[in-house]
Amino acid sequence: MSKPSYVLALDQGTTSSRAIVFDRAGAVVAVAQKEFPQLYPQPGWVEHDPFAIWSSQNATAVEALSQANLTSHNIAAVGVTNQRETTLVWDRETGRPVYNAIVWQDRRTADFCAQLKRDGVEAGVSAKTGLRIDPYFSGTKIRWILDHVPGARARAEMGKLAFGTVDTWLLWQLTSGQRHVTDATNASRTLLFNLHRGDWDDDLLRLFGVPRSMLPEVRSSSEVYGHVSSNLYPAGAPIAGIAGDQQAALFGQACFTPGMAKNTYGTGCFLLMNTGEQAVPSRNNLLTTVAWRVGGRTEYALEGSVFVAGAAIQWLRDELQLVKSAQEVDALAASVPDAGGLFLVPAFAGLGAPHWDPYARGTAVGMTRGTNRAHFCRAAIEAIAFQSADLIACMEKDSGLALRELRVDGGAARSATLLQFQADLLGTPVVRPRSVETTALGAAYLAGLAVGYWESRDDITRNWAVDTRFEPRRPMTEMARLRGEWNRALERAKSWVQPA
Repeated sequence: MSKPSYVLALDQGTTSSRAIVFDRAGAVVAVAQKEFPQLYPQPGWVEHDPFAIWSSQNATAVEALSQANLTSHNIAAVGVTNQRETTLVWDRETGRPVYNAIVWQDRRTADFCAQLKRDGVEAGVSAKTGLRIDPYFSGTKIRWILDHVPGARARAEMGKLAFGTVDTWLLWQLTSGQRHVTDATNASRTLLFNLHRGDWDDDLLRLFGVPRSMLPEVRSSSEVYGHVSSNLYPAGAPIAGIAGDQQAALFGQACFTPGMAKNTYGTGCFLLMNTGEQAVPSRNNLLTTVAWRVGGRTEYALEGSVFVAGAAIQWLRDELQLVKSAQEVDALAASVPDAGGLFLVPAFAGLGAPHWDPYARGTAVGMTRGTNRAHFCRAAIEAIAFQSADLIACMEKDSGLALRELRVDGGAARSATLLQFQADLLGTPVVRPRSVETTALGAAYLAGLAVGYWESRDDITRNWAVDTRFEPRRPMTEMARLRGEWNRALERAKSWVQPA
């Protein structure tokens, strides 16, 4: 039998599932990806078929191993990273979901969240969870399922239903229903988890009407949770790492020191700053979250979330059909020096940090007769950078630390146009590493550390290497003017939908 020599990362994202095989140097050996359908049953609602999530993820694992001509024996460990907050509820006996997965982008619980805020409970919830009351998080989504699926609440109270975020659903499938587990990073995104005690909170469970029996066991981000079932690939391999996608990316970027930060440009855009063993409360509408729990030690991060980043590029491609590919968006954006006065605020699912406005909607302002599709492409790319810069300003105020550099990853980090504009906006270098697969790599590292494939974080730091460094070029006075105009566009987008 050959010696296990690789780690498999399962990267379950919002629009696609991916599987990546990594070697000891953190290099990609094989990658497979499969998109799955997005379901929009009503305006503001976003769902996934839970079995589409699982089947696409399972198929990519098989394909990646096949590509690299590997067997299950070659896999030292499996790490899981996932779209966070997305909520699944299923029957413990049959394993069948009682409803589609309600995706993190979904806004259906906005009115309930508004009511809770009017009831004056948000400060107490934030103090315990580090989060705000917003439809983004899992707690109100679970409640919605229990209240709207016939018989669900009664079954839940009898202990017959299980809740999980996507990591928990995948682990359940990978172990044929033998493990109902999550890790601290995913638990910290539910509105049900007490950051300071490190466990589910009974007061929060009562507030959101969620029976404790539904909840998975909370474990660390790096340990052996179980083994892949014998009828699946890679059969028998230990599943040894779990982290929500943004925390996994922070780990994969080797941001191990307080003050280090990364931005992931994916479907959404997520900026995290390591704050060490201190859970820093935000005074600027950011979130406090678990960065990871490893070896009995919990470390924290400040986080800002942009709901629509790369999704704006997909919108140009799929809904407006202005382009045929994301690469074409980048090429067209680079073909013009600026957006010609056009500002696109992609608040398709409301605005995240620091605005937290679920009633905002997408807005395009500043169009003239000369506005063309290249300007739309440029404005979409610039919107990603504007939203990220807003988060960084808040983060610097909260942490008291000035950002020295921003490490970046995610699909849109391939765009030099985006990263140069980001550096110009920030007046700070933006650094793209040699491997932009940092989300999957973080999950692989967490899994590999648990089984001794990598000995320590020093091994991970040595693996991290710079690909391109983008230095600021444009005058700060010019960028300040653009940010002022962006803020005017933001105001036009806010509170567009009237609460019921």
